Amino acid sequence: MHLLVTGGNGFIGRQVCRLAVADGHDVTSVARSGPPASDERGPWADDVTWVAADVFAPQKYRERLTGVDTVVHSIGIIEESPEQGVTFERVNGDAGLLVALEAERAGVGRVVYVSSSTTPPGVRAAYIEAKRRAEAAIEDLGTETVVLRPGPVYGPGQPHFPAVVNRLLAALGRFEVVAKRLGEDRPLSVETVGRAIYACAVEDETAERLDGPAIAAYR
Repeated sequence: MHLLVTGGNGFIGRQVCRLAVADGHDVTSVARSGPPASDERGPWADDVTWVAADVFAPQKYRERLTGVDTVVHSIGIIEESPEQGVTFERVNGDAGLLVALEAERAGVGRVVYVSSSTTPPGVRAAYIEAKRRAEAAIEDLGTETVVLRPGPVYGPGQPHFPAVVNRLLAALGRFEVVAKRLGEDRPLSVETVGRAIYACAVEDETAERLDGPAIAAYR
């Protein structure tokens, strides 16, 4: 198969690329900064086609969608920079829909959209509202779609949380009695989330939507 991962150089996207390469699939990543930093890439990165392009400039990567079987959209933010046009409405909402529309036009068979279960503490509601809007729009397209809604994702190199929060989430996520009580918002390791996304990208049959407990089954 051929997978195209938007944000393939990111915290979650790298996991998907690594797994796909290990199984012998063709993998293309589209991200503004191209490949991951040298300290975040392993030998698997040599087998990924890294395309440095903004997803809001589809003319820069449109031809890369030819022959792609599944698109995984893993781009998202929890902090905004409105003066630079980096808002929840644009990055968490519009980006996913634009990529899905391009995938549909190219005849891609499946789009996997990485969403979220809830809004992180202290973040304005537009974070999740944009993701839900994108989910609804993508699900109305002609392409097969899968939506994943993980809770907080922890792991080495987590760019969005302070180290102490990352460690706390890891402790909660590994303590199954507590994690189960958190339901859809249970913390999940980046490795688990990556495996769930990858499975949804390559398996012949998959659910249309996976929440936290369903994703946790991929531990």
